[in-house]
Amino acid sequence: MGLLKAESGESGATQAWYRRPRVWTWILFGLAAVVYAELAWRRRWMSDDGLIVLRTVRNLLEGNGPVFNAGERVEANTSTLWTFIVGGLGALGIKLEWAAVGSGLVLAVAGLWFAMDGARRFYRPTGAGLVVPAGALLVCVLPPFRDFATSGLETGLITFWLGLTWWLVVRLALGGDAVRAWPVALVIGLGPLVRPDLAVFSAIAFVATLFVAWRGWWRLLGFLAVAGALPVAYQIFRMGYYGLITPNTALAKEASFAHWGRGWRYLADLVGPYHLWIPILLLVAGFVLLLVRVRRDRALWVLTAFPLLSAMVLALYVIRLGGDFMHGRMLLPALFAALLPVMAVPFTRWTAVSLAGVGVWAIVTLGWLRVPYEDAPKAYNKATGIADERGYWSAVTRREHPVTIEDYSQSPDLDLPSAITAVRSLPGPSVLVYRAGAWHQYASDKPYSTVFSGSIGAFGLVMPLDVRVHDGYGLVNSIASHTVLVSASRSGHEKDISPVWAIGEAGTAEVDTGGDANGFAPEDILAARKAVQCPEVREMLDSVRAPLTAGRFWDNLTGAFGRSALRYPADPRQATDCG
Repeated sequence: MGLLKAESGESGATQAWYRRPRVWTWILFGLAAVVYAELAWRRRWMSDDGLIVLRTVRNLLEGNGPVFNAGERVEANTSTLWTFIVGGLGALGIKLEWAAVGSGLVLAVAGLWFAMDGARRFYRPTGAGLVVPAGALLVCVLPPFRDFATSGLETGLITFWLGLTWWLVVRLALGGDAVRAWPVALVIGLGPLVRPDLAVFSAIAFVATLFVAWRGWWRLLGFLAVAGALPVAYQIFRMGYYGLITPNTALAKEASFAHWGRGWRYLADLVGPYHLWIPILLLVAGFVLLLVRVRRDRALWVLTAFPLLSAMVLALYVIRLGGDFMHGRMLLPALFAALLPVMAVPFTRWTAVSLAGVGVWAIVTLGWLRVPYEDAPKAYNKATGIADERGYWSAVTRREHPVTIEDYSQSPDLDLPSAITAVRSLPGPSVLVYRAGAWHQYASDKPYSTVFSGSIGAFGLVMPLDVRVHDGYGLVNSIASHTVLVSASRSGHEKDISPVWAIGEAGTAEVDTGGDANGFAPEDILAARKAVQCPEVREMLDSVRAPLTAGRFWDNLTGAFGRSALRYPADPRQATDCG
């Protein structure tokens, strides 16, 4: 499927190095990688959601398991592999914040490199012809790609895995029997562990390898076994350990619900500010002009189709889900996948105009195009609920580069020191709730204390591990994640239960006599106490809190599907019916 032929009669071996197109290809690839690394490093930061990951890592390193709260088996991190990568670096003594920021950047740059080299191999220049990083320019200059490379989230890992998978599939398709298939299968199978929705890319990549490298039914079974071994083993562990079929975050955000209107607005929020349709149309035009002038075989079509089909499905999933509250973040995997065949493009007379247009767009975007609400209070769009997340936390912390927990702790908006003081002053096991500008404590009959908070990333990282941190959104709180979605508000914050659930579940006694419990109706607190005793709710809580015996693991495993479907009203008075 060679797309290019040498246009010079002079052998590459006899040319001076500066006249060899392949040398300049590598130079341009290197420049693209360096530019991306430099631009991303200039935007380095740690998101509050990234700090959520780090509390799980702290518990993992302390021997409490991959949990957010010791004693509660709740899967708060969406990316399994990312948790263990950061945990491994933390075990080496690297400060967790810098381990997440640094490894995210390294993985993102490495992923871009694999993506570019995979495209170079896709076009098979065989040492002749200049290949330029066209699609890579979009990755370098788009602010979301630069921001989330160092956000403490798994975006860098996603970029790396997508680029590596593309590179391996292209090598397998073009290398034939000279390339071993099992490493390709192993990497393809990691998709659900990188992020559950990437199972789509894994499945389509798997089918693509069958088309381009079919080697009989027995090899297919072996390929399938290697690809499925790790994700299937982890899925069994997830169901037995956590008692659910998905991460708890999928319940909190009701990942099966459709919010098409909000999703299309989320897409427009990414495409509109940067006029993203311009470089995409230019790259498509250049790619089509190349395809019509080459011999088109099965491998070409398969290698073209599988990343584009994956990108389409991933994008539609995000749009159907309603997008996200972070500008651009959830659409980055789909965009990166769509760019794979044009991440680097041969420079010919057929592509020169489109490549020049992409270059001009990149310069304009890097120099002038910004998120329209970048200068709004805390970089937040009230109309859509979408935020320039890096700008938001920079504003909250008063830091250009908020990376460490110390940066967050010094923020007057978060006021973490008062929370730490309130926890240290507790007379015994209690529930701590922030309300009307002050922390209020409620006695608990549990052997531990609980802090009920809204933003749980920074709070979770500063709180002692023997104190449980719960949220109203249900990201780390099983009681909240299983409530019925009342109304679709801000994306990613679908649920928001009252602290009365935490107070009631703790078994406080002083509210029994009536009166006002610091702004909470005693009737609501008593209703919550009764609701958590409903058999299905009690069994759900046992699945995450009861000691993990062999019997408990089996009960969690076999009941995971029914438990994942469990929902009850967010209003505790309605939930007392146990229906």
